[in-house]
Parts: sequence; C-alpha cells; structure tokens
Amino acid sequence: RYSLFYNHLKNIEESEGGLDKFTKSYKTFGVNQLADGGIYCKEWAPGAEAVFLAGDFNDWNPFSHPYKKLEYGKWELFIPPEDGCSPVPHGSKLKVVIRAQNGALLYRISPWARYVVREEDKVNYDWVHWNPPQSYIHKNPSPKRLKSLRIYESHVGIASPEGKVASYKNFTYNVLPRIKDLGYNCVQLMAIMEHAYYASFGYQVTSFFAASSRYGTPDDLKEMIDVAHSMGITVLLDVVHSHASKNSEDGLNQFDGTDSCFFHSGYRGNHQLWDSRLFDYANWEVLRFLLSNLRMWIEDYRFDGFRFDGVTSMLYHHHGIGTGFSGDYNEYFGLHVDEDALCYLMLANHMINSLHPECITIAEDVSGMPALCRPVAEGGGGFDYRLAMAIPDKWIQIIKELKDEDWNMGNIVHTLTNRRYEEKYIAYAESHDQALVGDKTLAFRLMDAEMYTNMSVLMPLTPVIDRGIQLHKMIRLITHALGGESYLNFMGNEFGHPEWLDFPRIGNNESYHYARRQFNLTEDDLLRYKFLNAFDRDMNKLEERFGWLASPQAYVSEKHESNKVIAFERAGLIFIFNFHPYQSYVDYRVDAFKYKILLDSDAGEYGGHQRLDHNTEYFSEEYPHNYRPNSIMV
Repeated sequence: RYSLFYNHLKNIEESEGGLDKFTKSYKTFGVNQLADGGIYCKEWAPGAEAVFLAGDFNDWNPFSHPYKKLEYGKWELFIPPEDGCSPVPHGSKLKVVIRAQNGALLYRISPWARYVVREEDKVNYDWVHWNPPQSYIHKNPSPKRLKSLRIYESHVGIASPEGKVASYKNFTYNVLPRIKDLGYNCVQLMAIMEHAYYASFGYQVTSFFAASSRYGTPDDLKEMIDVAHSMGITVLLDVVHSHASKNSEDGLNQFDGTDSCFFHSGYRGNHQLWDSRLFDYANWEVLRFLLSNLRMWIEDYRFDGFRFDGVTSMLYHHHGIGTGFSGDYNEYFGLHVDEDALCYLMLANHMINSLHPECITIAEDVSGMPALCRPVAEGGGGFDYRLAMAIPDKWIQIIKELKDEDWNMGNIVHTLTNRRYEEKYIAYAESHDQALVGDKTLAFRLMDAEMYTNMSVLMPLTPVIDRGIQLHKMIRLITHALGGESYLNFMGNEFGHPEWLDFPRIGNNESYHYARRQFNLTEDDLLRYKFLNAFDRDMNKLEERFGWLASPQAYVSEKHESNKVIAFERAGLIFIFNFHPYQSYVDYRVDAFKYKILLDSDAGEYGGHQRLDHNTEYFSEEYPHNYRPNSIMV
C-alpha cells in the first residue's frame, strides 16, 4: 500500500510539478476570471468529440465559443476581455456543450462549477457564474488544532424550529451561539456540497465544488465559518468522495457522453444499494479532481478539516454490502480490498497534512481497517480520528432487547474501550443516523409516546419519563468519558429532541414538519427538556476543564454485574455509574484518595432527585480495594 502511494506521489512530482501544483487545479479548471478581465476555461472530457461554452453572454449560441483540444482528454478556451471588462458577467447562466461520440449535443454543468441554483419552477439546477465585485474577506484566524474535540454534528437546512429550509445566516446568528454555550468546540457540517435531492441528507452530491445554494450564497457560508472561528469553534466539512449522484443533467454522471469519465464503467461503476456512481480512483484526472476539491474547501472557505463519508464502501470492492467484520486480519488484506481507493485516501491525508497541518480528518469506517488512523509514513491511512460506530449500535441493542436488570456491565465497558491501540476514536451515543425516519433517537426509544404528554414539569414525573431522563444523561456521560478521544452529538439530541427526522418528499406530502430542530423546547421553563440541555452543557464544560478526551484511556476499576455499577478513573477524575433499575447504595466502597462531587446526574437542575450533598468532601482510608491501596465510601 505504501509502495502504491509512493509511486503516485513520485509520478505527481515528475509529471505535474509536485502535489502543490497538482492540487491547485481548482484555480484553472472550470470557468475562471483572469486579472485582465478575460475568462479562462478548462475541462476534462475524454469521450467528447468537441466542447463549447454557451450561456447568457453569447445568447446561448452553442457553437460560437469552441474549446481547443489538448492532450489526455483536456480542453481549454480563452475569452478576451471586452473594454477591460469580463465578457461573462457575474450572475450569468452557463453550460458546457459536449458533442458526444454519437453526434448528440449535451448541455452540462461544469464539474468544477462554484455556484448552481434551482429556480422554483424548474427541476434541474442552473450553473451561475459566481464572480462578485467584492468577495467576502475572512477576518478571523482559524482556531489552533484542538486536543479535546467536542463535535456538534449539524445540518444548516434543519437548524430552525420553523418548517422551512433554514439559511447560513440563521445558523450564523442563532445556532453558533447555542453551540458555543453548550461547550462544543467543533461543528461538523452536513449537506454543504450541492445536492439536487434535499432528502438525500446531502449524500447524493451533484456539484462537488459548489456550496449548497438552498441556504444562501457562497459568501454567506464564508461569513458563517468566519464567525465560528471568532468564537474559537473549529469547522469540519462532511465530504462525500465515496460516490456521486446519478444525475446527468446537473451532476457528474455521463458528463462527456460516456458511461465512464469520472467513474468506473459498467457494474463496477454503480453502487447497488445507494443507486449512485463510483469513482475510478486509479484515474489520474479523478485524483486531480478530488484532491483539488479538498484543497478548495480549505483555502476558499477556510474549513478546518473533513469527515470522510462512506469510507467502508471505498475500502472494499464489496463495499461492505452483506459483509460482517469480526476483526480477523484476513478481512482487511486481500483482493477484496480496493487498493486504489485506499491509496487515494492516503494521498488526500498526505496532501492535507503537508499543506495544511492544522487540519483534521475523520474516517467513517465501520469495518475497523487496521492502521487507518496511523501516519501515512507508517503505511497507515493518515486519518486523525475514526468514528466509534459500534457504540451507538450497542446502546440501541441494549435498550431494544434487554430488560434493565439484564444489562451487562462488562459488555458495555468492552464496547466502550474496544479500540485499536494508538488510533483515536470519536465516541458518540447517537448521530444523525439514529435520528432518521425509520429509526429512533435514544430519548424516543426510552420515553416514546410519553414525550408527547408528560414532559411538562406541571405533570407528575412518571416512571417512564424518570427512567428515560436519567438513562439519557448516564449513557451520554459514560460514552463521553470512556468511549474515545473525541465526542460527537447530533444537533438537538443533547436535549432529547422528540420524534424523528424526515425531509420533505413525495412520501410525506413534501412536509417540513420533521425537517426542523425545535430548539425552543429548551427555552420553555415548564418543559423537562431544559434538564437534559443543562446536563449536556455542564458535561462538556467539565471536559473542557479537565481534558479527559486528551488523556490516556481510562482505568476501569469496577464493572460489577449484580450491583450494576461501573467505576473508572480518567484525567484525575473518578466516574461512578449505578445502572441498577431500583437499587441505591449507602457506603459503597470505591478506590480513591479524595472525593468531591463535580457532576451529578441526580442533581435537581438536571431533572434528578437531589439525593446527594454536593458540599461534602470525602477522604480515603487505607483500605485496599480493586487493587488500589486506598478507598472511600460513597
């Protein structure tokens, strides 16, 4: 693998003048404004017989501006300035016109288009030339690389209680202050890369270089990131390089009239479950396109890194379909591994680390590929973090299948600590996956229909709501403290957002009712959502103070099956969890030296029963317990 990576890197150095020049292609491909007012256009269309540029600027004459054919399937066009002004004004609609091998004329959006919009009465997107007289100028530097990453996974379009597509401006001025107040220091943005189908959650990308116009303009997004940086918040992009939408009118598919171009042709070029196209990572121009795409998002928009979606699908020819992973090394090495895709990921991480070492990369991989989060120089994948995807699955399985008295403490601890040595994991109790229609969030699994009737403080605290609120806090804290080297939460789940997430589509009569986040629920003093919100905030603030995510893995001193107690030490703190459904304990011995309560899920401000005195300090006695010389009674 390292040999394949090194050969690619060597070829880039020899034929392209280095990785820096190779990945700057986003500044030359597509339609670009020159300093003298002229326009330079460049495309890669290896299957085309001829290429033209048409648009508002030439009254949509498909033949007046032909491209010149270059080597290796590239085409270029230079349009001189007119009286010192650009011949293609800002806001002009454009199309690349391809004459296919069968003679047909195909009107396409450039794969490198920076801005595409859809008018309300149209089905397809239009490519709009984005060259404003004054682009947004960033005012704030990017935050320094974080040691403890507390991630707020977000979707701009649903970030409002209103039933509509929310905007970048709304997120900037209404949501970012909330994220800051909750103690999260990183926001991970989904569905930013333009996608024609809103209900795809942003995972069917049609224009890779365009920020989604349904939320606002490119400058609105730049301002949003700039304001986040002013708050000390790191901003990550959920990048989709694992596949692409099948759309041809406003996507990459059949751009030059052939089945291949950016993708494998035939069966290998189609994802059977996602109904999408699969990139040919061995193709030189595909590497240029994808690597330049990453660099553009960093340098133009100032993103601080990426969460790479669908990495498991990329790593294997079987795409993880119908395949289980037990951890046996035969599952990770062999002809079933797509070495070209893995090499691309190594190149991507090498490029990011070389040109922008402050940036962070995260792999969404369910397979557990060894060394994915080790440096490329060691033959690893080069990622900084990987998602601990087994953890939310475990919580769902426990809540769904087991009675409270049958919860297995050893199994919980094993799932939370089972990670590859010296590879960093992002722990989470639930993400957007669990919030989608057809699934249930933790809060909804725990409290279900009673959330509609019994979340008011004016109503008696029922056993279902009581159990749900307490377990919601405990599950999140133990996941935060024991499960990894970073923590992630999907927006709204911190306060137990009711119901599910469903985007407007034919199946729900294009309703926005479930495509929103009801942040207002936490601001109503008469609702119990405020308790969960407060606990999540104080949990993050405590981590900010003590830094357990950046500390070595916890020492678990107790996982007592009959008592249902888990105790562990991390970052100088002792965490004690009583998961017993009905048994409390007096004088419960735990190994420690000095003890004072810092965070208590039973506190009144978190909707608890206030059974503990927070003013008391407890000192240990020389009584050995759990292989420690001292212990205390709690």
